[in-house]
Amino acid sequence: MSVDHILERALAGERLSVEDAIVLYESDETEKIGAAANEMMKKWHPEPVTTFVIGRNVNYTNFCDTYCRFCAFYRPPGHEDGYVLDDDVIFQKIQETIDVDGTEILMQGGTNPDLPFSYYTNLLKEIKKRFDITMHSFSPAEIWKMVEVSGLSLEEVLKELHEAGLDSLPGGGAEILDNRTRKRISRLKGTWEEWIECMKTAKKVGMHGTATMVIGFGETYEERALHLSRVRDAQDETNCFLAFIPWTFQPDNTNMKAEKVTPDEYLKNLAISRLFLENVPNFQSSWVTMGPEVGKKSLEYGCNDFGSTMIEENVVSAAGATHKVDTNLILRLIREAGKTPAQRDTKYNTLRVFEGDTQAERDFIMQN
Repeated sequence: MSVDHILERALAGERLSVEDAIVLYESDETEKIGAAANEMMKKWHPEPVTTFVIGRNVNYTNFCDTYCRFCAFYRPPGHEDGYVLDDDVIFQKIQETIDVDGTEILMQGGTNPDLPFSYYTNLLKEIKKRFDITMHSFSPAEIWKMVEVSGLSLEEVLKELHEAGLDSLPGGGAEILDNRTRKRISRLKGTWEEWIECMKTAKKVGMHGTATMVIGFGETYEERALHLSRVRDAQDETNCFLAFIPWTFQPDNTNMKAEKVTPDEYLKNLAISRLFLENVPNFQSSWVTMGPEVGKKSLEYGCNDFGSTMIEENVVSAAGATHKVDTNLILRLIREAGKTPAQRDTKYNTLRVFEGDTQAERDFIMQN
């Protein structure tokens, strides 16, 4: 089957199959696939606007008993370099975020077996007492650890977290949603079925989430395509995902040896994902792992969103990816891509559009 025929069918509204995706992965016509993905993006977002959110990552603990081979951030329980942040430190980080017009806190850490479930619910309640901020926090692996330590059901844990102040769930830890690769890279992290179940259950109790994908673990094209199919099926069933964020494995400082994924392969995976997941409204660029220039290029390959300002990021940077982007640079990169930048909230509502060199924008840049 030709690439042209697959792309024509996708743009005509026909769903791609796993087999179609594999053909696209095997192709070297990245620019052609990217152009089609850009058209698919325009069906969702016809206006030339690229959004971003001002958010901060708060890595509240690095103690972890999952021991992923690809992670350079975690420390085993009891390790002298491990930590749990004091609540006051977390509050200070949140206040600093609000001070620069931030609206989102992405709180995540290791699967710490020594933290009781009450730690999370009490912390969320104290945060919400003090701050008007969206808590987009705790990946499925952390949620399943809370299930383990609490003895509650998955639905009970998510319901109690939501009632305490959790607003939405980030899709970290998806890696590749196929158990062959999952067992090879992270034997204790849980199955792809558990990851999907967590995201669907979060929607059931009133929260949206995001879906992610990490390539570069030596997975097959079929496993990548199955990952996309499983995300699409869950979205059909529950509409649980507001966005999809694909990125690449960063092997530096980890226990896994691998060749870094090239920008071309990242862009091709992004474009195929945008064409396959026609039921997911938003796609985020991955400038943290790929760098600002590839991030800018991704806006031609299906992305309508530049992700978060990531005021603080320790997990990916521990693996050697240290691309930091301030708000001023985000505005410039989006404009260089021919788009109009706009700040959004976690639910993708536009908060402000940056039309150009206005006094309000100059004041905003000075503040940030």
